[in-house]
Amino acid sequence: MNKLLTPLTFPQGTRIKNRFMLAPLTNTQSHEDGVLSDEEFKWLTMRAEGGFGLTMTCAAHVQPEGKGFPGQLGVFSDDHLEGLKRLASTIKMNGSVAICQLHHAGMRSPKELIGQMPVCPSDNEKFKARALTTKEVKALRDDFIEAAIRSEASGFDGVELHAAHGYILAQFLSPEINQREDTYGQSLNNRCRLLYEIIDGIRKECNKNFMIGVRLSPERFDMKLAEVIIIAQELMTSGKIDFIDMSLWDVFKEPEEEEFKGKSLLSYFTELERGNTRLGVAGSIRTPKDAERVMSQGVDWIMLGRAGMLHHDFPKLYEDNPRFSPIEIPVTRDYLLQEGLSDKFINYISKWGFTSELSKNAE
Repeated sequence: MNKLLTPLTFPQGTRIKNRFMLAPLTNTQSHEDGVLSDEEFKWLTMRAEGGFGLTMTCAAHVQPEGKGFPGQLGVFSDDHLEGLKRLASTIKMNGSVAICQLHHAGMRSPKELIGQMPVCPSDNEKFKARALTTKEVKALRDDFIEAAIRSEASGFDGVELHAAHGYILAQFLSPEINQREDTYGQSLNNRCRLLYEIIDGIRKECNKNFMIGVRLSPERFDMKLAEVIIIAQELMTSGKIDFIDMSLWDVFKEPEEEEFKGKSLLSYFTELERGNTRLGVAGSIRTPKDAERVMSQGVDWIMLGRAGMLHHDFPKLYEDNPRFSPIEIPVTRDYLLQEGLSDKFINYISKWGFTSELSKNAE
C-alpha cells in the first residue's frame, strides 16, 4: 500500500489518517492584536477539509514583544482563546489533527512592530537587540509553557516549538548568537537548556496525551550542522517529544558545510536513532513524485508548503490520482483566492512569483 496514504500513530497515541501535513506558513492574515481572523481561519480549515492528516498553525507568538511579522496569530492572552477554540474544533471536525506552533521572533522582532527594542540571548548589534536577563529568560520559558496550556485548553491536540529559522529558541541554540555566560550559554547543553526546560514544563503541566513537537533547521542563521544533529538525536531518544520537524529548504540538497558534502542533508537525520519519535521533513516537496521520493528515504511524514498553498486538497488529489500534475506558478490572483488565500497573504507571497497580478490592496 502507498505509504503516504497509510495512518501514522504518535508515541502518546494520537493517530493521523495519512502522512501529509500542512507546513506552518507565514501568512500575515490575522488581527494585529493576535486574535484569529476569518481569513486565517479559512486558510487553515480549507487544508483540513482538503485531506491533510495534520494541520498546523504558523508561528503563534507567546509574548507581545515576540511578534515577528504583521497579522501574526497570538497565543499569549486569554483574549485569543475564542478564536483558537473555533480553529481547533473545525480542523478536528474535518478529520485532521490540530497543532499550534509556538513562536517568539527574538532579535528578529521589528522594533517598529513591537514598539520597543527586540530581545536576544545576547546583545546583538546587527539587529539592535538587547540581551535578556536571566529572570527574563525564565519568564520566556514560562510563557512558552503557558501558551501550550492555552493551546490545550483551546482544543489543540498538541504544539510545535519553533526552534528553527533564527527565531529566539534557535538564537539560544546558536554558538554565534548566544554569547551568554550564565547557565543558558557557552556549552551546547547550556544553549539547549531553555528548549529542554520548556519541553519538561509542558510535559508537567499538560495531559500525557498532549503532543509535543520541535522544529529545527540545520543550516543558516549561525547554526552548525554537527550540533543540530546532536540536538535532534538527543530529542528523538529522550522519550519527551512526539515528533521532530526538520526544515531543510530543499529536502534533496547536500549540506552547505564542506566537510558534510557527499550525501544528502536529509540523510544525516534519517540515519539517526529515533526511539518512538516520528521524523518529518519540509523543503521544496512540490509534486507527487517529490513526496514519494522523500518517503522512500525513510521519513515518517512530509510537510507541504507551496504545494499546500496551490492545492488546498493536495492529499485528496493524490489519493484520487498519485500521478496528478500540480499547477505551476505564476497563477492568477483569482485562483489563489479560490484556494483560500486572502489579499494579505497574496501580497506577502507576490515577491516569490506566485502571481504577476497586483492584489486589490496594492492597486
